[in-house]
Order: sequence, then structure tokens, then C-alpha cells
Amino acid sequence: MSTAYPNLFSPLQLGSVRLRNRLVHASMSTRYVKAGDVPAKMITYHANRARGGASMIVTEPLNLLPRQRNPQKVMVLDPANAEGLRRWAEAVRAHDSHLIGQIQDPGRGRHQPGRVHDAFGASALADDLSWTVPHALETDEVAQLVHDFAQAARIMRDAGFSGVEISAGHGHLFHQFLAVRSNVRTDRYGGDLAGRARLLTDLCRRLREVCGADFLIGVKLPGEDGMPDGIDLETSAAITRLVHATGAVDYLTWCWGAHSPTLDWHLPDLHGARAPYVDKIAALGTHAPGIAIGALGLITDPNEGERFVREGLADLVMLGRPLVTDPAWGLKAQAGREAEIRYCVSCNTCWGAIVGGNALACDNNPRVGADDETDWRPARAAQSRRIAVVGAGPAGLEAAWVAAARGHEVTVFSSGAESGGKLRLHAALPGGESLSSVYDYQKLRADAHGVRFEFGVRAGIDELRSIGAEAVVLACGATPAWPRWLPDDYHDLDFFPDVRTVAARFVGRSVRESGTALIVDQDHTSFTYATAVLLAKVYERVVIATAREGVAAEEALVNRQGVQRRLAKLGIEVKNFCEPLFDDGLAEGVVTLMNVFGAGRVKIEGVTLLTHATPRIPRDELVAPLRAAGVELAVIGDCQAPRSLLVATGEGYRAGMRW
Repeated sequence: MSTAYPNLFSPLQLGSVRLRNRLVHASMSTRYVKAGDVPAKMITYHANRARGGASMIVTEPLNLLPRQRNPQKVMVLDPANAEGLRRWAEAVRAHDSHLIGQIQDPGRGRHQPGRVHDAFGASALADDLSWTVPHALETDEVAQLVHDFAQAARIMRDAGFSGVEISAGHGHLFHQFLAVRSNVRTDRYGGDLAGRARLLTDLCRRLREVCGADFLIGVKLPGEDGMPDGIDLETSAAITRLVHATGAVDYLTWCWGAHSPTLDWHLPDLHGARAPYVDKIAALGTHAPGIAIGALGLITDPNEGERFVREGLADLVMLGRPLVTDPAWGLKAQAGREAEIRYCVSCNTCWGAIVGGNALACDNNPRVGADDETDWRPARAAQSRRIAVVGAGPAGLEAAWVAAARGHEVTVFSSGAESGGKLRLHAALPGGESLSSVYDYQKLRADAHGVRFEFGVRAGIDELRSIGAEAVVLACGATPAWPRWLPDDYHDLDFFPDVRTVAARFVGRSVRESGTALIVDQDHTSFTYATAVLLAKVYERVVIATAREGVAAEEALVNRQGVQRRLAKLGIEVKNFCEPLFDDGLAEGVVTLMNVFGAGRVKIEGVTLLTHATPRIPRDELVAPLRAAGVELAVIGDCQAPRSLLVATGEGYRAGMRW
């Protein structure tokens, strides 16, 4: 038993299954499946998390019904997948872990653009996000769902899966049956709560009947969905009691939000409290005595998991995003190696990737899905070289520590006084705290592998020659780009600073300023809106002007929802389809916004701060002389072109592996 976290890593008897610890990989879609098969990469992904310490792993949603034909989900009913299912379960069990298949259907729910034309659901009522209107299932069709799900579960049991989890929250099909908002049926699957819950409770009983006493059955229930006629805590408690009364369930957890304007609730970020749902989950768990309870939602640190188990708030600690970031989270924590954990920064890049149809990706783990991902250490290079890295942001730091771990002699030059680059500034803004985990980890690994840092040095050719650099990684970032519509005589940083300059000026200030702060937004990343939140604490009025139809276009939908909610709460005004028209009124604090389609103008009066967030220009003054000198060169991060943190860490990793 671990001495550091004795409760988190204590065993648990769950039904007929003994778990070696309390750590569970919650369901996360990978988008590794292409044609309904069981791809080797997905088997490896889950085996790596089992090897890394998770005692139980819940799969992504599976195709379990004859009518479910999504090629990006494993088709359990396809006989051709029988061997793949068996290998999947065996790969996880080989590391003393248990594979749990997830039962789910989105019903009418959809968060990608467009409507679903073959959706089915409780009632012919439109989805709150996509406005998809589903086929309302006939009574016998609902009963058939119970039969079909149970038959698919038996196939998984026979393949070696340890159990199933019914995903009955998140606004998916079961949630739609449970909520009055989406269920106006008058048959046995509608009406009062017992009727609306009948699909779920019938399925729990049928699964136990078909799959036997040794098969685990878990349910993820809706906690609160935040919608009128939806699920609140009182309703959730009543549903919990109904599920408990089936006598068929081994564990329960709860999730928040729905396919609605509250979609972002199920992936909370650090604009709110850490682990925001655990106390509510513990309270809901009192309505299901004798059933194991899983803590879920923005849990990233082993100290949190240890406390939840120790204080009796939960029996299981269920992590999704953190185990994407570091599959060895459990292994490292149990061994007292917390400093080596790559922590989840709750940025939701992973969610944005899979919803966009791309493979699972992570800002703080450039090796998601690699065969040797668990507790990875770079292989030594055949020959040691002297490598200079110019820039100590996330791209440069990733390149530096990886190259040093491979045996190279690495020196990092940074014009700043600390590591982290512009990401350090973002980490100081509202909601950005967790971003420090990226550069903190990189710096610790760099120090451990002997990287030499030269801070306060703007490296030039002389500095690079002085260390005998045989290869150079340029990761020195970018400079602000002036908007195309800004007259030359206004190119004065004191008057019209970049939003990053403004953010640095106001971090930590509490003095209230009079007047209006106007942000001209051509950036659409979270940094800009974190700056707007900061300015709302300082200025009486904050206005964002953008030439696009909305804000946060570069962010995932769940992030955009949070941005919009914060802007509305703080009274920050958004002027869409607008660009400034610079005229004589500017000197008097009047800025005219011109509609980009020529449809009219809006005057913003009392502007005392005018700032811009625009694409940046790469800093590349070293590229030509280095190439002329024949120095091997890698240009990465914003120095190559403005890009995201995801791309920066990925390019840094590849540069570190290059030589």
C-alpha cells in the first residue's frame, strides 16, 4: 500500500471484483476507431492507462444496438470484432485492471454543427443545441432497446469485459427520457418520474438477469442540467433512489450539464472552483446506501483523490482528462513521484479534438496514444551534440528537456527573467492558473537533465557561437502584428498596445479606472477573453469588437460557452461584424465601429484604453544568418507562425527528438 496516498491506493471490493486501488479512467472518446473495428491503437491506449495505475477503465461509447452504425464507434454486434474485443479486455486485465464497456446513445443530442437525421428519442422535441428533432420511439421500440443493450452486454461479458456503465447523463438518450423537458410521453415510459426512469431501471434489472451476479453494472446519472423542466438535485436524488431500488447496480457517479447552453458544465475549467461537484455527489450518494460512489469532475491532483476517499466522500476517483495527459498518473503518485506528473490544465483541447472528428490530443502531452507512452523516457541519442534553444516558452522548454534527456548538452537562452514565455502571463490571468503546470513540468525535467539556462539574454549569433552550438532550436516567439486598418501614425504602443501588453500592465491591480476599455479582437483565443475579464475588474465598461459573427472561434464549444457566460455576467459588450474606423473623434475618446458589410456604424464614447488582439508576426531575424552559417536549425512555436499551445508542445517534442 502506498504510504503517500494510503486511501487512494487501497483496494476495494466492488461487487464480485476486487480493485487494487480506487483510481478509475472515466470514459473518454479517442477517435481511433475508423470503421467500427477494434483498432490496435485503442487497445494500447487503454493498456497504457492500466499499466500506469488505473484499476478500472471505462471505454468510450460503443455501438451496441443494430441501429447504431457510427463508424467511429466499435460495433460490438459485428462477429468480426469478437477477437478484437477479447484482445482489448485481455490487454487491460494483464495489468490487474478491469475493462468496463459504456452503454450510451446520444438520442437527439448533438454538439457538432448540423442536425442528426436518424436520431431517435423519448419525444419529438428539438435538441437545445442542434435543434435536431428525433423520431419518438414507439413503446415496443423502447422495450427493444432494453433487450438489445443487454444482449450486447452479454457479448462483452463473454469477451472478458468486467462490466458495463450506463451513461444516463450529459443530455444523452437516458437523460432525455428522465427529464420532463424532453419527455412528454403518455405511455409506461413517460408521465411521472418512475415512468420516465423506467427505461433506465428496466435496463439495470435486465443487465443483471442476462449477465449474472459477477458482472459489474455502473450508472452515470445526471446531477443537475441547469435547464427549465430538467434535472435538479432533488430530481436527481429521486432518480438515485429508483436506481438503488433495482438492487442491480454496483457503482454510481453523477455528471453535470446537458446538450444545451450548460454543455460546458461537464468539463469545468479553472474559472470556477476545483472539484466543484464532489460534495454534491457525496450528498446524492446517501440516497444509494451500499453502492460504491465515484467522484467526478475537475479532479487533477492525487491529494484531492486521497482526501475524497479518506473523508468518505467517494469510494472511487474517476479521472478522464488527467489520464489523457499522463497515463502514469497513478503509478507516479503511488511511488511518491508527484513532481513528475504531467498535470491536466483543463483547457479542453482534448474535447475539441474529438468533437472535431480528430484523434485525441492534449496540450500538455505531445505523445498521446504512443505505444510506449506510459512513464516514457526518451531513448539516448547515438551521439551527444551541443544544442542551443532560443526561447523558454513551452515550445523551447519541451525541446530542451527532451534533447537533454537524450544525452545532448543543451543551453536555453531567454530574454525574460523566468521560464514560460507568454504562457506565464496567461497563467496569471483569470482562469489561467493551471497553465503553469505546463512550463513547471518542463522546467523541472530540464533541470533534472542538466539543461543550462541563460535568462535575461537576447541571444544573437555571438552568443550561439560562444557555446559552440552545433544545432539551434529557434523558439523565440512572435511580435504583435498591426491591424491592417490601423493608420501608420497610430503605430504607438503607448496609445494602442497589444492585448498581451495590456494584460501584463493590469495583472494584480485593483484600482478602478474610469472610462471604457475597447478590445479589437482578431485573436479569438482564451487569452483575449481572460484579459477582458481582468479589465472588467478595472474599467467601468469593457467592449469587444470583432469582425466575426461571435467570439472565441478558436476555442472548443465548451470553452466558448464559458466565455460567453462570463462576458454576459460581467456586462462586457460584444460588437460583432465590426472594425474600428479611425477618424478625428479618436483624440476625444470616441471610436467609431464600422460594420464590415457596410450596414452601419456604432460610436463607442469615453474610450480611455484601446487595445488590439491580432495575429502575430514571427520573430525570425536569426534564421537567415544561421542558415548562411550552415548551422542545423529547427524553427518551432510562434517563431514559425502563430499557433496554439497544442502545436507548440508537439513541435518542441519533435525538435527534441530530431538529433
